Amino acid sequence: RQTGTKALVVIAAEEDGPGIGRIRMKTVPDASAGSLMGFVRDSVEIGALLHTDGWPGYGSAKQHGYQHRITVLDHQDGSPSALLPRVHRVASLLKRWLLGTHQGAVSREYLEYYLDEFTFRFNRRTSKSRGKLFYRLVQQAVSIDPVPFKEIVSRAPRREAAPQPVGVAEPQPE
Repeated sequence: RQTGTKALVVIAAEEDGPGIGRIRMKTVPDASAGSLMGFVRDSVEIGALLHTDGWPGYGSAKQHGYQHRITVLDHQDGSPSALLPRVHRVASLLKRWLLGTHQGAVSREYLEYYLDEFTFRFNRRTSKSRGKLFYRLVQQAVSIDPVPFKEIVSRAPRREAAPQPVGVAEPQPE
């Protein structure tokens, strides 16, 4: 699941008929129940159906107020991308975007910002009022205080060596 060179990214994809509705993504330090359920609580409305693989980190979903459907990927006919297609499609699109747009030069300290940008673009891809996209973006930008680059960098963990490009680990939740 996680190596020394890859960041663990958890992805939630809303089911919209056969397609994908809105998505949420976040890096997590590990695949523990605390990390995963923290992401779920921040991203998914209580009472919603949470469809996950058989990873034990999601085992407490019902206690947190979610309906929980588990698809254990081991010993199943079909590939994981066929059993949980939405998160795998989003992960594939994310990887292609990172490799194409950023040429794979994404460092761990800025990965969360790249995930936010991808999520923003993805969630607005089918907007009926495309003309308002720029207006909404400007509206959001002026409603919050700007964050100077120096402050962003100061929040990032310091490293001795130059930042190394990171891959994106396979997603789990759907």
